[in-house]
Amino acid sequence: RCVKTCNMDLELIADSLLRHGKHTIRPTARVLLLSTFLEDGLRMFYQWNDQVSYIKSAWSCGAIIATLFVIFNLVGQLVPCVLILMRKSDQMVRIAVGTLGAVILVQTMAYSVLWNIHFFLRNLAVCGSLLLVYSETTAQRKTMFATVPDSGEAKLSDWLQAFGRIMVIFMFVTMIKFDSTVRIISEIIGSGLMIAVALGIKAKASALILVVLMLLMNVTLNDFWSESSHSAYYDFKKYDFFQTLSIIGGLLLIVACGPGGIAMDERKKAF
Repeated sequence: RCVKTCNMDLELIADSLLRHGKHTIRPTARVLLLSTFLEDGLRMFYQWNDQVSYIKSAWSCGAIIATLFVIFNLVGQLVPCVLILMRKSDQMVRIAVGTLGAVILVQTMAYSVLWNIHFFLRNLAVCGSLLLVYSETTAQRKTMFATVPDSGEAKLSDWLQAFGRIMVIFMFVTMIKFDSTVRIISEIIGSGLMIAVALGIKAKASALILVVLMLLMNVTLNDFWSESSHSAYYDFKKYDFFQTLSIIGGLLLIVACGPGGIAMDERKKAF
């Protein structure tokens, strides 16, 4: 009973935050979600020569192919991010999300991420966040035509939110290590919240707690600013830091938009 009361209080807090910050929560969520693409795109610009040299060496290819790959990564990330943040039309947002998804696919193959389970799960989680951005465009149509039952658009939105919820939790999986008492406790709690988000059980409250928990873990574990900029740890931690920010943005979108129609809470309402 105490747990139930606590969950209800957290749901109320999430709804209150949404009411008071309705003009800031979604934009903030999108900025956080896109941060890994913005950082990677900008890195392609200010590390241009290093990136071209790396691709030439890794692929054993010429300068033209390496340069085209770097341009694709730069333009293919920065331009879609601007389009999503501007939100001039739903169609442009959908195209932008598709472009970012294509960049992730190309990078997965180019950097052999497919064979590294840690990086693969992180990329999968980022794709889940992108699905939540895409679902926003279909959810808005669903709201506008709420009186029309079982439209294909509405079903698409619900499925996108469901898959997005499930995929974003893979980021937390990659952060689990169980290497200290404090981490064991926090990761057990986080694992329970992760399952709740995936199943859509008190999803807003669970996502809100995960946002706080992952922010703390991100700052603690991925403190790239404490490393030398020439160290390999600096690059790895920086990469993980911004990818984790993207997942936090995805979780904030769940707080803002709810879990969608395919969730345990929604099924309970039906009965």
